[in-house]
Amino acid sequence: MNRFTIQLDEIKAAYAAEPNPSIEVRLERIGRIEKMIKANEEKLCKALTADFGVRHPMETRLAEFQMVYQACKFVRKHLKDWMKPVQMETPSHLGSSQAWIESQSIGVVGIISPWNYPVQLALLPAISAFAAGNRVWLKPSERSSRTSGFLASLIQEYFHPTEFCVSTGSAEVAEQFAALPFAHLFFTGSEAIAKKVMRAASESLTPVTLELGGKTPAIVDPSAKLKDAAEAIVYGKLLNNGQTCVAPDYVLVEAHQLEALVKELQIAAQTQSSNPEELTGPIDDIQLQNWQHLLSDAIDRGAKPIALLQNPGAGARRFEPVALIHTPADARVLHEEIFGPILPIVVIENTSAAITYINQRPNPLALYWFGKNKKQLEQVLQETRSGGVTINDVFLHAAIENLPFGGAGASGMGSYHGKAGFDTFSHQKSILDVRGFLGTGLFKGTKPARPPYGNKTARLLKRLQ
Repeated sequence: MNRFTIQLDEIKAAYAAEPNPSIEVRLERIGRIEKMIKANEEKLCKALTADFGVRHPMETRLAEFQMVYQACKFVRKHLKDWMKPVQMETPSHLGSSQAWIESQSIGVVGIISPWNYPVQLALLPAISAFAAGNRVWLKPSERSSRTSGFLASLIQEYFHPTEFCVSTGSAEVAEQFAALPFAHLFFTGSEAIAKKVMRAASESLTPVTLELGGKTPAIVDPSAKLKDAAEAIVYGKLLNNGQTCVAPDYVLVEAHQLEALVKELQIAAQTQSSNPEELTGPIDDIQLQNWQHLLSDAIDRGAKPIALLQNPGAGARRFEPVALIHTPADARVLHEEIFGPILPIVVIENTSAAITYINQRPNPLALYWFGKNKKQLEQVLQETRSGGVTINDVFLHAAIENLPFGGAGASGMGSYHGKAGFDTFSHQKSILDVRGFLGTGLFKGTKPARPPYGNKTARLLKRLQ
């Protein structure tokens, strides 16, 4: 028995002593998360800047803290209704019987969070788990070590370790963590690591939710206003410098729009991100080298790079955002998740060709469509599979708390945010109160089906048909 097993047993014991916390207890825990962030916004911004090298505080407040505050507010507004039993219809042959579903807490929830948004992607699932009445154990990413360490110290300050526990450390720690017999294990990260997490969790039959990523497409329809589409795509691509699971990974556009779209992308990028202090840096040298390798591979194979930004202060940015055109189909950048400021633009013939291109690849976490042609939009919505869709903008479906957020196929398993998060970390217990017809023993429950078989059983079978 190692220290992690002992620690989990302690948290389980605390949960067993309070397996059905009141709404007041749940909301108080969620309120502590909100207070913790509000009291430490400036320090968290500094920790994130230390991890990324460059990370503007305003971007952190928008993409990290605001998501946490929004989730807390939404839970406060709706938790009472979520906790209510849901009455269900019963078949007529069960007489006056009543059926309902109760949402029950499940125990200790394990969360493995990533480095790209190390505050919100650690705390949003924790908020959902607390709303459902559970205890939480978090393993934040070692790649954002300063933020993870500071967040861990804050959680230890605001929570008892049997309420909300944190373990920092290396990938080896994460491997041991994933193998623990949690009531549920929630993972956000890459597909490759997700496979390891799922294998580890399978040993104890721990249910998992996997929030992954993939090649999110942006389709620019001929009916689109290119200026508006370009501004949204650039924002989506350069927020956190592309280190976002729902960032537009590549663009699909028809040939006659290509030149004009590239110009609009350059104008948008220069307008939004010319200040080096407002373009987040790579999380580490490994990330930077991956961008360099992806770009070099594409250029070596014949792709044409087009700088998205003018560079008056050469060297101020560690990597210059770039679009790629004429990229060969075998280039790595068209097959691997980019997670950075490289934007391949792929020319397609029409909407059907765009759908075929997307469907030949694993299901993306998100899909973005720009245009006014409702018929073409409906075709895309009906014939593609993705975790979610935003029309004529980026990201926003993931920012609406009452929309489930999650992937499909290779981009993830399960969902959270709002009620979906509450349901993910709850057991929906089915309950049937068996009663006879009009409160009598007549036709009560299994009575008509019990041996010896005869006319009463035959009448029951006929009635059930």
